[in-house]
Amino acid sequence: MPILHHQNIEAIGEIGLWQIEESEAWFLEHLNLFPREQAQLAQIKGHRRIEWLAARQLVHQMSGRIKRAAFIKDEYGKPHLEDAEWQISISHSRDISAAIAAPVSVGIDVQKIVSKITRIIPKFMNAAEQANLDPVHSILHAHVYWGAKEALYKAYG
Repeated sequence: MPILHHQNIEAIGEIGLWQIEESEAWFLEHLNLFPREQAQLAQIKGHRRIEWLAARQLVHQMSGRIKRAAFIKDEYGKPHLEDAEWQISISHSRDISAAIAAPVSVGIDVQKIVSKITRIIPKFMNAAEQANLDPVHSILHAHVYWGAKEALYKAYG
């Protein structure tokens, strides 16, 4: 549906969240995808299609532009807006899309909290980090570690 949250950050950036309630058809009607975006979307299956579309709608509305800029990817897969100096990062998880934009490198990650994250903790947390997990809140804390590392990876590659 509409933007769930939109905030200026430190007067040099913006962050936004979109609660996904629209259909794929709604997004397709409002986005007017560019040919290379249509080709990317054709490769995506299932619910990820709507998440992908919602992230682009969110960035467009955050930009304040009348005409939407095309999303392009650099050689590392990091998205950029064509003809824009600001850096962007997007994320989506189930019914939420997130975006951040600033004139400096940025990264964002949003995750649905799920208990199955405990199975992969050793893949993204070292022994010292694992030792610092609060046993009562370990699932939530593991998601914080994951999200922070994912956002840094997206910002700096």
